[in-house]
Amino acid sequence: MIEVQNLVKEFQHTFAVDDISFSVKSGTIFGLLGPNGAGKTTTIRTVLNIIKPTSGKVLFNGEPIKKDFLNKIGYLPEERGLYKKSKVIDVIVYFAQLKNMSRTQAISEADTWLNRLNIKQYRNNKLEELSKGNQQKIQFITAVIHNPDLMIFDEPFAGFDPINQQEIRELIFSFISAGKIIILSTHQMETAEKLCSEIFLINKGKKVTSGNLARIKREFGGNHVEIKFNGNASFLSSMNEVVKLDTYNNYAEIELKDEVEPSVFLKQIIDKIELTHFSVIEPTLNSIFINLIEQN
Repeated sequence: MIEVQNLVKEFQHTFAVDDISFSVKSGTIFGLLGPNGAGKTTTIRTVLNIIKPTSGKVLFNGEPIKKDFLNKIGYLPEERGLYKKSKVIDVIVYFAQLKNMSRTQAISEADTWLNRLNIKQYRNNKLEELSKGNQQKIQFITAVIHNPDLMIFDEPFAGFDPINQQEIRELIFSFISAGKIIILSTHQMETAEKLCSEIFLINKGKKVTSGNLARIKREFGGNHVEIKFNGNASFLSSMNEVVKLDTYNNYAEIELKDEVEPSVFLKQIIDKIELTHFSVIEPTLNSIFINLIEQN
């Protein structure tokens, strides 16, 4: 388990990170979420020991992170950086050796990963000769080739088309099945919603909310239903049970008062209009994110 305890990082009287705490267990995809400039990258760099915190601790299994543990961390940065004039195999092997792999092992694992991601034919090409998406795959390989215990992915799907995004998603899920710890940093809420079971939402260096994603949806999501209908639904706007109504031709999204059960509401309207569809809407993480950021 990785633990961040009361982390503070101050730059010239500005708090980039202001007293945040969280923990991530193995076999978990943890979403570190927030708008640009929220403090996500500073938090990651502190975990990676790239920068020292002003105060607070970062622990792994209850112990401070030591130099040798850095070889057990895999980091995919948002700002990609590879040596584009070098051959693909040389770039991968170089980064693998930085993580204490032998050259023989690095070459073997590089070939395995190139084959796994269907780009082995580019093994001896210069990196600059590859498409942007395939360059991204090489960057991904350099982050995971040493089989790290902790993987930190900062916007891992940037630059990938939908097919390659799915391929990387499947790999990330396989890491979870293997018991890895994954921290996913992104401002793409749809991505986080599909992958993360736990999240930490940060804004202006401070915690906004954190915890189990399903619980957060229940807590902040409100009480919404959607209906499809034939006929005149204007009566809905005058119902005491309705907080907000958005109508589009024969479709409506309705926010109900917290105490109103959707099933009870259905019984109240079913004789007044011809319903073709009725369902409870689970709020999107994106809508929760926007609402919470606006409040903070």
